[in-house]
Amino acid sequence: MKVAIIGRPNVGKSTLFNRLVGKKVAIVDNIAGVTRDWRSMPAKLGEISFELLDTAGLLGFEDELLFRQIEERTLAILETADLILLTVDGREGLVANDENLVRKMRKTLKVKMVLVANKCENSKTEQNLGEFYKLGLGAPIAIAAEHGIGMEELYDALKERTLELGEEHAENFADDAEENHDSFDPDAAPEDVTQRTLNLAIIGRPNAGKSTLVNKLIGEDRLLTGDMPGVTRDSIHLDWHYKGRNIRLVDTAGMRKKARINQRLESLSVGDTLKTIRYAEMTILLLDAQMPMEKQDLTIAAHVINEGRALVIAVNKSDLVKGDFLTELRHELKYVLPQVKGIPLISISAKNGRNLDKLMEHVFHQELLWNTRIGTAVLNQWLEDTTSHHPPPLAGGARIRLKYMTQIKTRPPTFIIFISKPTELPDSYLRYLMNQMRQDFDLPGVPIRIQVRKGNNPYHKKK
Repeated sequence: MKVAIIGRPNVGKSTLFNRLVGKKVAIVDNIAGVTRDWRSMPAKLGEISFELLDTAGLLGFEDELLFRQIEERTLAILETADLILLTVDGREGLVANDENLVRKMRKTLKVKMVLVANKCENSKTEQNLGEFYKLGLGAPIAIAAEHGIGMEELYDALKERTLELGEEHAENFADDAEENHDSFDPDAAPEDVTQRTLNLAIIGRPNAGKSTLVNKLIGEDRLLTGDMPGVTRDSIHLDWHYKGRNIRLVDTAGMRKKARINQRLESLSVGDTLKTIRYAEMTILLLDAQMPMEKQDLTIAAHVINEGRALVIAVNKSDLVKGDFLTELRHELKYVLPQVKGIPLISISAKNGRNLDKLMEHVFHQELLWNTRIGTAVLNQWLEDTTSHHPPPLAGGARIRLKYMTQIKTRPPTFIIFISKPTELPDSYLRYLMNQMRQDFDLPGVPIRIQVRKGNNPYHKKK
């Protein structure tokens, strides 16, 4: 069953969306027009599971062209819904815009609607509920999404609609089975990553063309685009099937310098993007060929690397620039991002679709490297050879001994070295080991993490 939330701005649609999906995925703020692109997420209420759509408020947008895009796409996705939760503000009572919206919905759509009065956390709102009968949608379901009040009555409405839809939709019940996660074994066979859904985030400064790129990749005008900055505010998750792979694409808000973020809403959008990076696997940093590699791009790239995510850099709008700018960029990257050498760099045109298949080839290749496993015996032979060629420094007149090394996880490849004096080992020597490992095991552009601990081989079996 597909359920859509609709209503004028600031009635609490995104708060209700977050409540039903069970986590804070939509930005919530008192400013009108926060939600622009519709989003879809699996949701659950009681034992009923369903697909939930969060939509724009259809009012309060600063640009007429932007509003027409939003209205057209919102109405189109509402036509695919099985049930619409038309949400109103129980504190404020009935207003003209509620009536205008219901009138437009009835004229355009034939989907069943249920009236939901939000922000009804106390008895003071009861006198307002009677006003909503004028909308002709029956008795409103009184809820307070922020506090989880009234969810039982909303459940009843969802269950009733599920049964009305018949057997095809009657089995919409969640499976609560938990996954079993095995402990990590560095000597196990490599995981077949093609069987997993890849979480791929598109990041970058405003107006780099992120939404245009996503639209071109999926082959439809799914996301809003425009020349003005700040069109995208929420991170939008899209399921995409590409050449046999299931991919979760995430379009994010543009990230500007902190000094230029003077609005609370934009600050929330940037925070949402940072959270998206944290939970992504692969990231595409999109640059604008007309002003590539500004300081903010480096800040974003460094944040991706610090989070341990894999990175591919795509230079968009390259059809508008003449000359071999990629060579200069590659040279610059060697100096500005020395901690991760060999990040893939490719020129594309999101608008014209140029080099997008090649871009995805780079993404898949970096994903494989990001999932690299190195056997324990191979690692320790490498450690012996490397430290023999370039020994660690002395500490207190004695040589620091690196005794044993093992991999403890992938994504990114993470290792532990057991060492005689971990606090005495300089960071410069750790960087040397990381760079040598990246070179010897052919891991260009991949974050590598090495932890050091005091002690002998903890896995050695005592006789």
